[in-house]
Amino acid sequence: MKTTASLAIAAALFAAAGTASADGKQIYDTKCFICHKAGVANAPKLGDKAAWEPRIATGMDAMLAVAIKGKGAMPPKGTCMECSDDDLKAAIQYMVDAAK
Repeated sequence: MKTTASLAIAAALFAAAGTASADGKQIYDTKCFICHKAGVANAPKLGDKAAWEPRIATGMDAMLAVAIKGKGAMPPKGTCMECSDDDLKAAIQYMVDAAK
């Protein structure tokens, strides 16, 4: 009985760790691409240096605040309501790096 309970706990922890450790590319590829690939509602496109330059100039904290609160047609946290602030930051960093 203890073994079954231990396995269930281990599986739950593994699943939670997998969610928490999502990288920026994975989050972009599953959530952010919906708007940022095509530039829906003026979302800055992945890799568009001119569109990202003024946003990058505001700094990561400001970009993260916008992602958390939403802006224009982008709802709070975009399409990633389950994302932590660290997840959002990783996705933003991925998009910033693609614009350099």
